[in-house]
Amino acid sequence: MSELEAVARKPEGPPRIPGARAVRPRDAATLIIVRRDGPRPRVLMGKRHGGHNFMPNLWVFPGGRIDRADFRAPHATELKPDVAATFNAHLKPGRGRALALAAIRETFEEAGLLLAKSAEPRPAAGPWREFLAQGALPDLEALDVVARAITPPMVGKRFDTWFLMAEAERLMSLERRPDCGELEEVAWVEFDDALALPLPAVTRAMIKEAVARLEDAARPKPFLRFRQGAMRPAHL
Repeated sequence: MSELEAVARKPEGPPRIPGARAVRPRDAATLIIVRRDGPRPRVLMGKRHGGHNFMPNLWVFPGGRIDRADFRAPHATELKPDVAATFNAHLKPGRGRALALAAIRETFEEAGLLLAKSAEPRPAAGPWREFLAQGALPDLEALDVVARAITPPMVGKRFDTWFLMAEAERLMSLERRPDCGELEEVAWVEFDDALALPLPAVTRAMIKEAVARLEDAARPKPFLRFRQGAMRPAHL
């Protein structure tokens, strides 16, 4: 059984209440940041707090749900044409950019790292206030699409998640803000060591996908979704 088939067969999260309608998945994005300044590549991972009702004590990539403010947040660079084309093939105009901005914002909130370009600090309200106060604007050009996965309808908490990837050299600094939000621990971990951590099945699959993509950037991008009564891995 492939890693993607394993994800499809064992969806994670609280089960849907019997007889209840399927929960509509919430749009989300997560960021896989790869660091190559050592003998072997490392990936940024964070441990979720044990008090969470969704994936407690598991190691994940930083990321989270889209916010309305992400649709109008300022940015220093635009998405690369191929990344924008992938988003636009599946989403309404502007939604892909908002998801990319959500991933960058959440990475700052959860891991204290800025995937951004230097800029004049500017006042703002809402979830972008602290980010923009750092003298930074999001660097959308740094992002690539790795995969997309939609939690199946039998799970009570669902997400439509886009997995994005960026190189750590595009971060403004490797020094992070000490307050890491939802993530209890944050670490740069070699890929083999990351696979030994307690992980959600989808995170394990995406670590392996990231490794494969580092070797072949042109490989097809997985799309996991529930169709015709089963999770059927496809491609974007």
